[in-house]
Amino acid sequence: MLLPQIYAAIEKFQQTGKFDKDDFDAGEKNAPDEKKQNGNADAGNDIIVYGNNGIVVKARTANQKKMVASSVDNDIVFAIGPAGTGKTYTAVALAVRALRNREIRRIILTRPAVEAGENLGFLPGDLKEKIDPYLRPLYDALYDMIPGEKLKSFLENGVIEVAPLAFMRGRTLDNAFVILDEAQNATESQLKMFLTRMGPSAKFIVTGDVTQIDLPPKQPSGLLQAIKLLKNIKHIDFIFLDQSDVVRHRLVRDIIKAYHKKDNEEKRP
Repeated sequence: MLLPQIYAAIEKFQQTGKFDKDDFDAGEKNAPDEKKQNGNADAGNDIIVYGNNGIVVKARTANQKKMVASSVDNDIVFAIGPAGTGKTYTAVALAVRALRNREIRRIILTRPAVEAGENLGFLPGDLKEKIDPYLRPLYDALYDMIPGEKLKSFLENGVIEVAPLAFMRGRTLDNAFVILDEAQNATESQLKMFLTRMGPSAKFIVTGDVTQIDLPPKQPSGLLQAIKLLKNIKHIDFIFLDQSDVVRHRLVRDIIKAYHKKDNEEKRP
């Protein structure tokens, strides 16, 4: 059995508590051919992190693989695409991997709460309880990848922070992997504020879907502005995902195509 496969089996055991003979059998059966030795990764090398209950989180599409590679070479990555393309999930997996590898000290996950303010007033509970529903997708991804007790400890100790975008103002985010999700709902000033929080040893991933902007009609999206302003800056990269990257139910891809067709027809003179 090859050393990388041994290490992969050990890491899987550390993360899942499962040690399966099939992990070793697969290693024996799948010795690398010449292409693999020359750097073309097999499916196992697309694994980002081992999650809970045997979950294996990997880059599953061409653009997800580009996103993973880009995060290695660039300090800020924008991952832009429709719902279901794995933008957030892949970003969280990269952050968890960086934390496990001790490349960073903490993970910060944030989203704009577009309804924050008067529209939240009728909800019960304190501010955290009002805001948490907006942050639920980030929690869901974390619970897939980190054991419950350890995640609870990380959240309590500030190793992992999940907070609304407004909470980032005035801070310097350093030694951290920072993800801004749903960035299409950040205003121009909010996105500028967020990007300028970056410390010298930080990694940023910004995800968004420009077809689902929930801002008021006269409020421009900061993500659309960033695409125009930042596209030629070194160490900032843009990955554009599309229908071919959808990893949810197969119908999601068809739904996205139908809406895309409708939008194109409405734009025609």
